[in-house]
Amino acid sequence: MDSVSALREPLRKVVGDRTAKVLADHLDLHTVGDLLHHYPRRYAERGELTRLADLPLDEHVTVVARVAKAEKKTYNHGRGVRLEVQVTDGSGTLTLVFFNKAAHFHHTKLVPGSRGMFAGKVTVFNRARQLAHPDYQLLDDESGQDARDAVDAFAGKLLPLYPACKQIASWQIAQCAQTVLDSIDWTDVADPLPERLRERRALAALPEAIEKVHRPATKADIAAARDRLKWDEAFVLQVALARRRAADASLPAVARVPRADGLLAAFDAELPFTLTDGQRTVSGEIFADLATEHPMHRLLQGEVGSGKTLVALRAMLAVVDSGGQAALLAPTEVLAQQHHRSITEMMGELADRWGLREAQSDKGGGGRRAGMLGGSDLGTKVVLLTGSMGAAARRAALLDLVTGEAGIVIGTHALIEDKVAFHDLGLVVVDEQHRFGVEQRDALRGKGKQPPHLLVMTATPIPRTVAMTVFGDLETSVLDQLPAGRSPIASHVVPAKDKPHFLSRAWERVREEAEGGHQAYVVCPRIGDEEEAEGAKGAKGARKKADADGPDAPDDAERRPALAVLEVAEQLAEGPLKGLRVEALHGRMAPDAKDDVMRRFSAGEVDVLVATTVIEVGVNVPNATVMVIMDADRFGVSQLHQLRGRVGRGSAPGLCLLVTEAPEASPARPRLNAVAATLDGFELSRVDLEQRREGDVLGQAQSGTRSSLRMLAVIDDVEVIEAAREEAAALVAEDPELAAHPDLLTALDALLDASREGYLEKG
Repeated sequence: MDSVSALREPLRKVVGDRTAKVLADHLDLHTVGDLLHHYPRRYAERGELTRLADLPLDEHVTVVARVAKAEKKTYNHGRGVRLEVQVTDGSGTLTLVFFNKAAHFHHTKLVPGSRGMFAGKVTVFNRARQLAHPDYQLLDDESGQDARDAVDAFAGKLLPLYPACKQIASWQIAQCAQTVLDSIDWTDVADPLPERLRERRALAALPEAIEKVHRPATKADIAAARDRLKWDEAFVLQVALARRRAADASLPAVARVPRADGLLAAFDAELPFTLTDGQRTVSGEIFADLATEHPMHRLLQGEVGSGKTLVALRAMLAVVDSGGQAALLAPTEVLAQQHHRSITEMMGELADRWGLREAQSDKGGGGRRAGMLGGSDLGTKVVLLTGSMGAAARRAALLDLVTGEAGIVIGTHALIEDKVAFHDLGLVVVDEQHRFGVEQRDALRGKGKQPPHLLVMTATPIPRTVAMTVFGDLETSVLDQLPAGRSPIASHVVPAKDKPHFLSRAWERVREEAEGGHQAYVVCPRIGDEEEAEGAKGAKGARKKADADGPDAPDDAERRPALAVLEVAEQLAEGPLKGLRVEALHGRMAPDAKDDVMRRFSAGEVDVLVATTVIEVGVNVPNATVMVIMDADRFGVSQLHQLRGRVGRGSAPGLCLLVTEAPEASPARPRLNAVAATLDGFELSRVDLEQRREGDVLGQAQSGTRSSLRMLAVIDDVEVIEAAREEAAALVAEDPELAAHPDLLTALDALLDASREGYLEKG
């Protein structure tokens, strides 16, 4: 095998076509490098008994156990034969089942006393856990020595147990890894870590680390290999991000500096409250970036209700002061409308919403009108642009953008359409970044004469290590201080099925708050008109249809049909909340209808708003004090925290009730209990990440099992990530083109395939 290209060698050339196809189809392993980076998830000592007592149901597992007894039985009036093999590890028992020809074949091999590794999916039959037709490998050697001698012979030797699947067992993957390791020549294989760095950090060479992770002699070998391989992932990723930061710093941009007597100063003078220290600090960081002649790339994150929108608005006003335009990209029409409403309310007379001043000036006004660019003293036009706007309003908005009449535009994906053109786009603010594809953000950024400044906002707090990996090419600002006047929020889990009187009391609390002059939200996972929308597909298929503005239900959510907005709103209005003003809000309503409901709710004309997660972020009604989340087990931690943040925004205390029918033993309950136990969004983000995993930190996936990181855990490996970021920044500053590090460039090429390279270029 050519050593230089060894890691890119197709697996079929080493392990054969049939095995290679299984590895490719079911584990996405195509090359020698793919297989060698498919690391063992844990190690068992040969002869060591793995606990059977805690085996999870419906999961594919590998166990090391001893055959206690094996017995053939007939069934179907003697026409069928079943082999039942009971294996034990001392902590519990497990039954292996084989039928007919397989029963006869395996009966001669699985004799009492023999030990082996057994793999299959755990199911239950007659109240006993079993593996049907499991794959297995006996641990007795070829000499036929008895089981005790076999255990002694294997004792202390570490068996790698790999992430496997039904089609290929762990030990088959191990055999493939051994075959590959026996055939590869490591002499000239590129090592991505510079030699000086390896020496400084006392890290093993790459061939040694790969050998030890797949063929460890001791547990110390495993630790040394893992230390080195974590550094590979962290360092190569941080080098990619450091190069992106350096490239961004070299791009030209228009410096945007607010005027001392301009729009921002006028806005600040009218603020009815004092900015928090955090808001002042973060604004200072943003203004410093805007004043430079290269594009700002900054992430603004913080707790729910910490005032991110206000900070973003002040940045937009600074850009308008300097003669530029600012665009705020929101993921939903409801949020875009809410942003438009709240921003124009905050700006007051400084916001020319729909050209009203123009109409007034036509009646006899003179001089320069508010809304013109170039440092207007009086204000600027704030335009809303969404896909469902009427043709006349849309044409007017587009004209305002291209002529520069509008200093601020707030919109949805409609902002990135080809027909949308700006006079001088100076700042792009992306709200809820995780809801947009990179191409969408890039399309908007490409509408500036020069690259505009970029401010990414997320209302979901992110642990620092995650920010350093997922958003490593962005400078990060954190708002961790709530404005004065924000009230505490009490949170409780309401087990509706186990304790129905708790739910009755929840509706009593909602009524009490409404009768006291306050308002409440009730959130449901589903809209409820799916059956009608699906038509001939039928109710069963329709209930499976994903809600356009609903959550991604965690895998452990109950599978019964979720509670629906339309049904719950009707039941509440006719039942426990009869007499209160109850209305529904969801994503399939006409834009005008949605806006009307939200406006009336904001004005206190609606007591209880039953909604989907369209109200998850951005909605600000200080008079709302209660948030009831139905089927809370169907929502993730971040969504629950965001929804809870809609209350407690005024002077009255907030109350969040997490209603669930999930039993106490359900995996969902710890998630709900964690949300109820703390208001610390950063702590909850750790819980969320631990449950969902990181996702592909270079790709667009936000969660799931696919990840660029196989060894590195961003939530745990804080020290490695921080050190790698430091080393990467220093190396890129010294050698931006990596001319002296060809092996590192090779590793970057392997990491950054076309799609991921595009992600970094655009992100």
